[in-house]
Amino acid sequence: MRKPSLLVIFLTVFIDLIGFGIVLPMVPLYGKDFGASGSAIGFIIASFSIMQFVFSPIWGRWSDRIGRRPVILISLAGGAISYGIFAYASTLHGATGLWLLLASRTFAGIFGGNINVAQAYIADISPPDQRSARMGLIGMAFGLGFIFGPPIGAFSARLGPAVPGLVAAALCFANFLLASIILPESWRPDSTCAEPRPHLSQWIHTLKQPQVGLLIGLFFIATFCFACYETTLALLVKESFGYDKDDVGFLFAYSGVISALVQGGMIKRLVKRMGEAKLILISFALTGASFFILPEARNLPELLIALAILSFGTSLNRPPTFGLISILTPTNEQGATLGVAQSVGSLARIAGPILAGLLFQFKPALPYFVCGGIALAAAWLARKSLSQIQPARSNPI
Repeated sequence: MRKPSLLVIFLTVFIDLIGFGIVLPMVPLYGKDFGASGSAIGFIIASFSIMQFVFSPIWGRWSDRIGRRPVILISLAGGAISYGIFAYASTLHGATGLWLLLASRTFAGIFGGNINVAQAYIADISPPDQRSARMGLIGMAFGLGFIFGPPIGAFSARLGPAVPGLVAAALCFANFLLASIILPESWRPDSTCAEPRPHLSQWIHTLKQPQVGLLIGLFFIATFCFACYETTLALLVKESFGYDKDDVGFLFAYSGVISALVQGGMIKRLVKRMGEAKLILISFALTGASFFILPEARNLPELLIALAILSFGTSLNRPPTFGLISILTPTNEQGATLGVAQSVGSLARIAGPILAGLLFQFKPALPYFVCGGIALAAAWLARKSLSQIQPARSNPI
């Protein structure tokens, strides 16, 4: 049962993220067509992460109590509805279209709890020594979703403004039907339910655990730095090379391919050979170095090398981080703890773009130098602290 379940949960997340990749690049374009200001567009984009920040721990706690399968199905159904709202909004104009655009992204964020629940599902069906490698499947699904999603969105937009949303809604609804039929439950019925806690109490309970809190803090830093990069790359390469949106799309796809290869294939061997702690350290070291190199690139080969280092480094972070968090978390609290971690990631995706935009106004290279310093500081912290929580099966730092 375990191998088919792992494939099914991968397909569930992958198809969902294709829909996400179809719609996300369209949001600022449609917002601009509706007459939105830059700050309004930014708020619409941020609304998704704000809602995920609030609701990810809630969905995680629910999955610990009622099972992973129903929460994933609810999330997929909510996603299909949000894309339907997006499709309808794209046929309107002015303030009405803008408000419905905001509603679609808010609704998507509320029901966007399937990632942390999918991670809890993987933890349910994986022995501790395989969790980090299998967590890489989520990152692989992200990478592939952002490889296939944006081109599908760009092509479908030529058929009409509502078509990208309709395609995403159809994919998500088909995913819901598929999961309804073939996705088995992974939650153990005889597991002791965790103590029900209010939202803030769950945060405090999770973060006050020193080892788990440290890992979640490191995940915040990694996500914050990556969000700064995502926000400013298009601006940086336009400033340095005069690249347009098609060129930027190629660069993101190039990075997505590297990410998918690392998290989908290499991560298993790397975890077995080096252990989680060392991989997290290497991740931050490579990410920090690439942030200093990237703004200094003067031609395409140099740019591609810098992006390759960055993509390789960032791809090494999520699987071992969530693998260790899962290993350190009791079985009956997997969903709640991973939900808090995802919520912290959402907070980083809110704060990162704001700071990156402000720093970029002063100097285009400044966000990269600041994040490079932060990443190297995180590498030092990982070197100093993570060896204390490294599973015994892995090599020490």
